[in-house]
Amino acid sequence: MIHHIPNILTKQQVAEFRALMDTAQWVNGKVTAGTLSASVKHNQQLSEQDPLTHHLSDLVIQAIWNNPAFQTAALPHHIIPPLFNRYDEHESFGFHVDNSIRLIRGTSQQMRTDLSCTLFLSEPEEYDGGDLVIEDTYGYHEVKLPAGDLVLYPSTSLHEVSSITRGSRFASFFWVQSLVRDDTKRHLLFNLDETVRSLRIQHGDGYPEVVKLTNIYHNLMRMWSEV
Repeated sequence: MIHHIPNILTKQQVAEFRALMDTAQWVNGKVTAGTLSASVKHNQQLSEQDPLTHHLSDLVIQAIWNNPAFQTAALPHHIIPPLFNRYDEHESFGFHVDNSIRLIRGTSQQMRTDLSCTLFLSEPEEYDGGDLVIEDTYGYHEVKLPAGDLVLYPSTSLHEVSSITRGSRFASFFWVQSLVRDDTKRHLLFNLDETVRSLRIQHGDGYPEVVKLTNIYHNLMRMWSEV
């Protein structure tokens, strides 16, 4: 399931990120690519060792942990600290699949990548091309979101960033290990939670169906979560 999560960052926060990134030193994006994906990866990113990466990463982590829509859709257990990339003219990242296991930065802890995340830091009108293209059983989905918005999608998906033909595209990217590994189960829980939220707004927390569906939600979490 592909989820569009709006307003992870405010426009002011995006502007502050971009001001800092405009003065940064960028390195070849291949440094975090696997052997196969490195052959089709042509972009730039902030070094994982750069203090700016750590600073911006902490701000993104804080924002996503405080975002109810992200929490509902991802059910995060572990989050790889976010990284930051840019694509200038003629740069792209061809179709690839993300590594299934990654190290959490600064530790020896390995993490399974269930969900991939792209947080857009450029407005769509700032660049041409540069669509995030995600393949699933229903075909190809082109994603180009407003700055501050995030797309969340299964890491099992083949995906690419198409070639930039004008301007520059800035983004943050990271991965999530979910409490619920299976995408279908996670999507059922998402729909159930959204239904409960809607009923609470319409009828209040004491409405019998709210109580019953909340009970079902938590019992499914007990059954399916890996904690």
